[in-house]
Amino acid sequence: MGESVPLQSPLHDRHVALGAKFADFGGWTMPLEYPSGTVAEHSAVRSTVGIFDVSHLGKALVTGPGAAELINATLSNDLGKIQPGKAQYTLCCDDATGGIVDDLIAYYQDDQHVLLVPNAANTAEVLRRLRDQAPDDVQVLDHHTTYAVMAVQGTRSDEVLSAVGLPVGHDYMSFVEADWNGSGVVVCRTGYTGERGYELICHNDVAGELWDRLLEAGEPLGMLPCGLGARDTLRTEMGYPLHGNDISLDVTPNEARLGWAVGWKKEAFWGREVLLKEKEEGPKRVLRGLVATGRGIPRPGMSVTLTQDVPLGDVTSGTFSPTLRKGIGMALIPTSVDPDAEVGVDIRGRREIFQLARPPFVDTSVREA
Repeated sequence: MGESVPLQSPLHDRHVALGAKFADFGGWTMPLEYPSGTVAEHSAVRSTVGIFDVSHLGKALVTGPGAAELINATLSNDLGKIQPGKAQYTLCCDDATGGIVDDLIAYYQDDQHVLLVPNAANTAEVLRRLRDQAPDDVQVLDHHTTYAVMAVQGTRSDEVLSAVGLPVGHDYMSFVEADWNGSGVVVCRTGYTGERGYELICHNDVAGELWDRLLEAGEPLGMLPCGLGARDTLRTEMGYPLHGNDISLDVTPNEARLGWAVGWKKEAFWGREVLLKEKEEGPKRVLRGLVATGRGIPRPGMSVTLTQDVPLGDVTSGTFSPTLRKGIGMALIPTSVDPDAEVGVDIRGRREIFQLARPPFVDTSVREA
């Protein structure tokens, strides 16, 4: 059998018309950047507003009596700590090893309806695991290819949404279900950039029109369409982990400094016993930030050393920070290493010096009211 054909966003033709460069991402062909370039797109989000198509993200509805109960008994965070209308960052961990199958956001509609947004490449596996444990009266419905997701991110994102008639101003990590031109749109105060912003989930049928209206409303504000290149530089500046790079089945929440997304007092969640034991003993490595002291730019897979001959691990994420104008990255570093130490990164055979740091690398306004 031949290789599967990459999926396309319902907005694909619009990206082609805008001159986007494309890349494969999680089995989808998605915009990497537009003619404006990644740095300009990044800067638009940090200074005013940008819009992303992130329709490759998974969309699944867990529905039926006990839907919320199923989520709370399997995923890491404690759904009982939030009310309906709120969103929660959570983890799907492997029950035997505690490794991270995926990180995702759960939108708690009510006890019988929980919307999940996992990463594209992991959606099928997360849903498989949930279905295996779901009681007969709970359904796990896959809407991955029937709904689009757009992210309007930046300090002026409220103005853009207001201009097209969508509700704004709700709290961080909350959502509102709105009617837009006769179709439902979930307006989520969430994002992956560190800036104030929203993620919009809508049916494919209205996605194109909504995208067009948002671009039109944002043009006077200097809004740019932004690709996954800018999304990566923005999330790296925040120290937000990317599954497949910084977190994976080989990395636990304790190692990734994601213990805050674990409901440690819950009676059950996948990986609970092994993760509690690791937490008590202390992980042997943790995810730390890297900040260049010179001009080096780290890239995933580059080796990190304490001295020339003492290997520590590899860079998991690395990029040039448009905000700081220097190289930044992340790596899993042994906990025995001084958290303020300087380390070396092998960049094309040259050992460049980096300062260990604790992200985020930049200040942002994500939680502003």
